[in-house]
Amino acid sequence: MSEVNATPEIPQNNTIYINNLNEKIKIDELKKSLFAVFTQFGKILEVLAFKTLKHKGQAWVVFEDVSSASNALRQMQGFPFYDKPMRIQYAKTKSDVIAKADGTFVPREKRKRHEEKGKKRKDQHDANLAGMGLNPAYAGAYGAAPAISYPGGAKSMVPEAPAPPNNILFIQNLPNDSTPMMLQMLFLQYPGFKEVRMVETKPGIAFVEYGDEMQSTVAMQALQGFKITPQNPMLITYAKK
Repeated sequence: MSEVNATPEIPQNNTIYINNLNEKIKIDELKKSLFAVFTQFGKILEVLAFKTLKHKGQAWVVFEDVSSASNALRQMQGFPFYDKPMRIQYAKTKSDVIAKADGTFVPREKRKRHEEKGKKRKDQHDANLAGMGLNPAYAGAYGAAPAISYPGGAKSMVPEAPAPPNNILFIQNLPNDSTPMMLQMLFLQYPGFKEVRMVETKPGIAFVEYGDEMQSTVAMQALQGFKITPQNPMLITYAKK
């Protein structure tokens, strides 16, 4: 009898199903934030979320391989996402993008109306998210003082010499539509996170505060060069005090 679980066991696969998500968050921001939080586990092929009442508070994240999905499920279970703990399990059915890749895709008539409604959005996101899923540049090639020059950023804000290590990070080259909550989801993963501060008059930059410089350094090294979009690798330095 001990084998009987409250939920039937779903086989491991590339796609995770997430529910108990905050329904007040706009779909586009929800997708970007989910991508930002889950891309640390591996290449993401697709993030799906829908506006329909039936699908509110739910999303699907499709990884390129099963091990990435398994790590994400294990490590992010119960993660406080927009003030609600995420509930994660493997998706019950194989994602279309995976089925198409491995040759097992069969159109499902039952889902025709639903697919037509979401198709334009999905097609746009397939290309975007595949590009965004390139391996984030984690610590290694980047040290505490990354190269200062980058294409197109707010050069007037770049210090001549790096500021000494401290507990506040200066983030540059962000997409102009970045929000404090989106960045919070990203930096909250690292211990000691306190707050994100953005400057309304200067889009593309932000300040992130940690408890101490060791904590800020861990976050800097992990997220240095992280691509929120393919065109926007983050440039992270210590803030000048």
